[in-house]
Amino acid sequence: MSVTVIVPFYNEAENILPLARELAAVRAGVKDLTALFVDDGSTDDTWRAIQQATDPYPWIGGLHHSRKRGQSAALLKGMRQAAGDAIVTMDGDLQNDPADIPVLLEPLAQCDVVCGCRSRRGDTVSRRLGSAVANRVRQWITHDGIQDVGCGLKAFRRECVSDLPPLNGMHRFMPAYFMLNGRRIRQVPVNYRPRQYGVSKYSNLGRLPATLFDLLGFCWYRSRLLAEKSSAS
Repeated sequence: MSVTVIVPFYNEAENILPLARELAAVRAGVKDLTALFVDDGSTDDTWRAIQQATDPYPWIGGLHHSRKRGQSAALLKGMRQAAGDAIVTMDGDLQNDPADIPVLLEPLAQCDVVCGCRSRRGDTVSRRLGSAVANRVRQWITHDGIQDVGCGLKAFRRECVSDLPPLNGMHRFMPAYFMLNGRRIRQVPVNYRPRQYGVSKYSNLGRLPATLFDLLGFCWYRSRLLAEKSSAS
């Protein structure tokens, strides 16, 4: 099975080469693995760092937005150009562990989507509380059963890309969109690492309005999909 790893970046220049080196180590066991690093209009040296990484690691491709378009747009850009039979997504801040990629790929023989669930998180109490509240609200609306939707580590079959609408904030509800389209989903525990370089782009208060708006987008998509299925039956 060929695999393409999609990693969106925004102002993460210091994390590019370390992540490339870790992915190179994973390639020792996952031979047919390539990666697409997507720069979402960064204002630092992220794009230059990506270009530098493609030299020693030619199996890494670089994609670039001239302006910031959001994490969902960056992920979709990579997914649409991915060549792998399986797609793996992960965050670009080094908090996801590339060594977990084989852990996600193994269950794909029996299902369509595998979602990572972070263990031993070192977040502050306020961040953990905010995540718990957000997860409870999301579960109440989506009923997707996912324990840790905020984990960027996911693996899924290439055909699942068509399940994801081009909506801003889509990345927050990927498992719910997959579930709406009847995909078989499994969850596996994965490692979680503290950030070493750069700063987080999210805060509880900062992302709350966007998350609520994205939930409305999900509800709209779900009602439209159900209407289409009803009219087709």
